[in-house]
Amino acid sequence: MLIHRIAAPFAAIVFAACGGQARGPEGSTIADPTARADLRDTAGTQVGVASFTMAGGEGQLGVSVSGLTPGEHGMHIHETGACTPPSFESAGGHFNPASSQHGLQNPKGPHAGDLPNLVVKADGSADTTVAVSAGLLSEGTGSMIGGESRAFVIHADPDDQRTDPSGNSGARVVCGVIERR
Repeated sequence: MLIHRIAAPFAAIVFAACGGQARGPEGSTIADPTARADLRDTAGTQVGVASFTMAGGEGQLGVSVSGLTPGEHGMHIHETGACTPPSFESAGGHFNPASSQHGLQNPKGPHAGDLPNLVVKADGSADTTVAVSAGLLSEGTGSMIGGESRAFVIHADPDDQRTDPSGNSGARVVCGVIERR
């Protein structure tokens, strides 16, 4: 992963200026988060934020991040709310309470923590909103905000959305502990 040392301090200023909330398409602010994760790279530098919200009965994930390699990156909710750099292996495997196989395109899947790929622009940043299961943000066994904490992880490579257990998405390059709001 190529970390843009100039972009990371700039991103911290931008996140502070917008109250730490993720921005959606065209800069719209994501509603009050149900859960949030401050995202850090393998050096421990804050490079972004992920905000989970409910809007109209639907779950949404807003991600604002910088310092990544341009292109697609797998992103997932991991089972353990720990992000010890540099490898973030402390986050454990994907959040998978139903013991499904990995992948949004896998007929025997997906894991509850499987998410679409994150598309990073040429400048190394991404600022997007994607739909997530409302079950992730409600009470119950499929919820990521229950009694145990979870982690949000961005990987080095794209997720193929089929291969069990991780979609061949490569190393963990950004991680944040998801905190309920």
